[in-house]
Amino acid sequence: MPLSEYEQRVLEQMERQLASDDPRLANTMAKRSRRPVSRYAVASVGVLVGLLLLVVGAASSLPWLGIVGFVVMFASVAFAVAMPHRSAPGPNGVVDEDGSVRSPAKKKPVKRSRSFMSRIEERWDRRRDQNGR
Repeated sequence: MPLSEYEQRVLEQMERQLASDDPRLANTMAKRSRRPVSRYAVASVGVLVGLLLLVVGAASSLPWLGIVGFVVMFASVAFAVAMPHRSAPGPNGVVDEDGSVRSPAKKKPVKRSRSFMSRIEERWDRRRDQNGR
């Protein structure tokens, strides 16, 4: 059932409010995380080929062919359920007050001079001090 004009206006107003209140959440919600159907088609063909190799390997007493078939099936299923690689991590843009989206400023990577263990020790000391021990 389609939305009425009033409901569409309210929905658009809520979207604008979300974009102005929390731009990162708005960017995350705007991303489409659907996997393309072609991934499933390629994976299903791979599973069928792997199953065929597995059956042929078992019927002809060639264990290496059965192993190859199993590996092909496993790789196909893993390909189907794996998330596609994203081009860049982080937000795609920053929403300005007027609702326009611009690309985020590039940040320089921060070098950490302390080791992992020293940071853990400092956290431990802070927690002990906070608890009064």
